[in-house]
Amino acid sequence: MDEPADGGKVENRMSETLFEQMHAALPKVQLFSQELLSRHTSFRIGGPAQVLVCPKNEAELQAVYAFCQSAGASFRILGGGTNILAPDDGVSGVIVSTRGLDTLELSDAETVTAGAGVPLARLAVFAQQHGLTGLEFAHGIPGTVGGGMYMNAGAYGGELVQVAVSARFLTSDGTILTLTGAEMGLSYRHSAFMDRVGVIVSATFRLREGDPEIIRDRMRELMEKRRASQPLDLPSAGSTFKRPVGGYAAALIQEAGLKGLRVGGAAVSEKHSGFVVNLGGATSADVLELIAQIQARVQASSGIPLEPEIRIW
Repeated sequence: MDEPADGGKVENRMSETLFEQMHAALPKVQLFSQELLSRHTSFRIGGPAQVLVCPKNEAELQAVYAFCQSAGASFRILGGGTNILAPDDGVSGVIVSTRGLDTLELSDAETVTAGAGVPLARLAVFAQQHGLTGLEFAHGIPGTVGGGMYMNAGAYGGELVQVAVSARFLTSDGTILTLTGAEMGLSYRHSAFMDRVGVIVSATFRLREGDPEIIRDRMRELMEKRRASQPLDLPSAGSTFKRPVGGYAAALIQEAGLKGLRVGGAAVSEKHSGFVVNLGGATSADVLELIAQIQARVQASSGIPLEPEIRIW
């Protein structure tokens, strides 16, 4: 008599099949099967990715994209993983990590072009080393150029929209376009890239000449402010909520008496109420339940709705 079907074994066979198909089609591209997303997200939360792929250049990225299209495989883009809440059960299909797209160069005396996988901190330091000002605010922002452009990252009065002049974008038909200025649609925590299917490949920034020492001092000053006010010692995905109309998320959460509120291993930070942190062993379910409780109680106490800034997969 046959043994009962084992759903886990079936799922693993499906994962192996997709992995094997992709490896056969793209033998030079780095692939991982059943890679835990908790290893790739700043929250340290997330189950296995069916296939995680790490293209090293535009050609490999295009080949990966073409494979997913032809195979009918779903895909998601993962940069630094600093703004992602990944599900406990993992993600099916293909996760494309942009970390290998890490070129960084001067296009001219005041223009820097960076691959999507370049950390924003590295970009800011590169600019400082070349005596270019305008990216000091980005030094302490976790994440990569691609993710930063996708959400128009900003801090301490600065945003990428102030310095970004163009971006190369892999479109749904597999071609790479260069979007400039208003075409990128950069606004508060939003961009035109959110409304399109594709992948940010690189971005170009127009900066200004400055004194490297003054730039370095400013970067250090902002980093110290961040360390003093944010729970950088605990896993999180940064600010949990967008800034609402009529207030600040952290203040509203604190006024509702929610500092320290805990669900499982997830908690509202004691240091900064705008952060949900992983105290150890937090699950995606814990974070989602905590977010729901925060939203309900802030709405009840202030009448102001809170919208998550983190990307919930």
